[in-house]
Amino acid sequence: MGTRNGKQATDKLRIIRFIPAIVWMAVIFALSSRTGDELNTVLPLFQKLFPGMTDFNWGHFIAYFLLAAAFDYGFGARADRFVMKLVLILLCGIYGVTDEIHQSYVGGRMMDMMDVRNDMIGAAIWTIMISIPFVRKKWRRWTA
Repeated sequence: MGTRNGKQATDKLRIIRFIPAIVWMAVIFALSSRTGDELNTVLPLFQKLFPGMTDFNWGHFIAYFLLAAAFDYGFGARADRFVMKLVLILLCGIYGVTDEIHQSYVGGRMMDMMDVRNDMIGAAIWTIMISIPFVRKKWRRWTA
């Protein structure tokens, strides 16, 4: 009986570790719910901070880099395996596709598969970065 309770506690902990990914997916969903006009009013503010910025395409790299990190946290040390790195990128790509479908229903926005490409590049950059031994060691210690 004690083993069963221990397994249930471990299963709950595993599920809890995915909360950051779920929250970040909600943030991405909320951001992609902004109409084209809303984005165009915010863009000049960012352009003051980052001269030369012409659009929000860079946001895909950052958003999905962070989503991959959140999925990595959810999977824990299991994410160190090569096949799991591919799973992280694939999960981010699938969510990117659903985000683009959602975006196609938002005024002034359209579906763009180049955005999904950028999403997956952001996720891939995370998996490459976390593959560097000293980075992975610090990350696993910090997220243990």
